[in-house]
Amino acid sequence: MSEDREGWANPTAEAGGLRPRISINTWFSAPELTREAVSRLLAPARRGHRVVVATLRAAEENQWRTIPEDSAVADTHRKVHDLLSRAHRIFLPRLFTPAERERARNYARDQRIADALQQADEYGIAEYLANGPQLLAEWESAWSANTDPQAPSHPRGAALIAAAVDLRRAGYASVLPRRLIEEVHGHYLDQQGGHRLNPEALDDAWQWATRPRRGTTRLLTPHDPDHVDVFDYLVDSVQRRTRAGDHVPEHVITTALTYAAATDAHSIGITAKADGRYRLAEHAHRQAYTTRADEHGPTHPDTLDSRNNLALALHDLGRLEEAETEYRAVLDAHRRILGDNHHRTLAIRSNLASLLQALGHFEKAEAEYHAVLDAHRRILGDNHPHTLTIRSNLASLLQALGHFEKAEAEHHAVLDIRRRILGDNHPHTLISRSNLASLLQGQGRLVEAAAEYHAVLDAHRRILGDNHPDTLAIRGSLASVLQALGHLEKAAAEHCNVLAIRRRVLGDNHPHTLISLENVASVLQALRLSVEELRGDDSDRNAPECRG
Repeated sequence: MSEDREGWANPTAEAGGLRPRISINTWFSAPELTREAVSRLLAPARRGHRVVVATLRAAEENQWRTIPEDSAVADTHRKVHDLLSRAHRIFLPRLFTPAERERARNYARDQRIADALQQADEYGIAEYLANGPQLLAEWESAWSANTDPQAPSHPRGAALIAAAVDLRRAGYASVLPRRLIEEVHGHYLDQQGGHRLNPEALDDAWQWATRPRRGTTRLLTPHDPDHVDVFDYLVDSVQRRTRAGDHVPEHVITTALTYAAATDAHSIGITAKADGRYRLAEHAHRQAYTTRADEHGPTHPDTLDSRNNLALALHDLGRLEEAETEYRAVLDAHRRILGDNHHRTLAIRSNLASLLQALGHFEKAEAEYHAVLDAHRRILGDNHPHTLTIRSNLASLLQALGHFEKAEAEHHAVLDIRRRILGDNHPHTLISRSNLASLLQGQGRLVEAAAEYHAVLDAHRRILGDNHPDTLAIRGSLASVLQALGHLEKAAAEHCNVLAIRRRVLGDNHPHTLISLENVASVLQALRLSVEELRGDDSDRNAPECRG
């Protein structure tokens, strides 16, 4: 298994100055709130004393402090990390301490605080006061059948909220068009019973969903007459309890793309790629690319970002010649505009090397990898994530060329660094373990390879789900090891399962599907020969085959 190629997200700041009710995390994403901007605000030459106060969830802070593999996103993360390093950090635990609760009781004449104190052990006072748990419960209760005129429920309103939550989960980051929510909400209503719930009228559903609770909080907050925001607590709650691989329905995403501007199409594409939904990723990135090319021209940085991500999607889909055309066009533009040593130029060269390797052009791929690795080592150092990606990819290429000792040493070196820096369950660590398992398999060290594959497969299933392409790659590799170890029936069952899922997810002509077809043919032939040996004849009656 090779490393992920490098794409990037580059959200565009909204023009027109400060937007109301914007979160600090949104400013980070732009990024408009930078260390330089804060320094200018706090400059000694300015009169008066200034204090910048902001809140940031701990999980989001950790996300910003971790520098990702993605080159352009890494730039934003470094700026945010630099900004956060200037801050005086005050950590506020979710649950109040006993002393803090006692002080809060001094204000229990406010019924909201009195209620929050009753729930302090379960929710925490701050969350309770923000009304998150109550709104979540109210949303869930609204799905009941609307049969009592004296106590009406709101199943259509609940469906509007479910649609808004899933649109956020799919990557639609802007305020949500009401018409879009209305267009897709029927799917969620039908899932819960449809007309049997006696859903309320659409106007009544919107009125309920956007009604203020306790003065300020709403399930859906109107942004203007045509757009709403969804309460983040609901999105977070759904995301936390959603099983890996349980994705937003495809038709909801394709409908969302008909409303999406380039920035949202870009974000939807990034999310789809991360979920292993490569056809959706291609659709979204192609839309973002064509829109940005029309708006900004073919060499604008945003246009090139989208074109690179389109190339990544084509690469993932196995459309290698198309991907190569896109990579080379983006690489030529980056070299001309940014120069050979710019991080984005190097990212494209790395992606191109990976493609050349997939096409079997090993010598060209090796030359590209070495050039990029030398630049990364010189500019970033040996242990930088980008450097480690190239080292890992080059090790896999050395393995393909039969240089097993060099490849193993490099795989172990990269794995040790990633385990120390990123931990055992980080995606890059798991890639290194799967690459090492592949090398062990190629050397015939099958028991060691099976142990590595089993460990990586367990993590992938837990994190990505059973049907993610990365999970399927590990399942296929493990099945091949089981076959080599003589466990033919187990191997056949696993190869057949992988083939069925790849056909559904990737299509019949994807290279990985074709590999699965070869694997199935191989293991079924081995099983057939085994059956013939047991019978003592050459009959193929009742020979094993993939069912369904």
